[in-house]
Amino acid sequence: MVRVRAIPRLIGAVMRGQYAGMGKGKLALMAAGVVYLISPIDVIPDFLLLIGVADDFGVFVWLLASLLGESGRYVDWEKQLIRGRVEKGQVEG
Repeated sequence: MVRVRAIPRLIGAVMRGQYAGMGKGKLALMAAGVVYLISPIDVIPDFLLLIGVADDFGVFVWLLASLLGESGRYVDWEKQLIRGRVEKGQVEG
């Protein structure tokens, strides 16, 4: 659940250039995957039962794995960033 909640922060950090672990190009590719999934237009039409659904499922699995993997790395990066601030005495609390 931590990874899922981190996705909006990840996107914002990539867009602001704060997180170098993922480029804007990969973020754009993921956005294209989301658009493909919600778009009524398919490369392989869904009426071709097994094949038509398989392409959507493949994009979904790739997108889910990519987002969870990237958000996991982002959470680790955030922890290191916070740990570095605590060690330097920059975080109050």
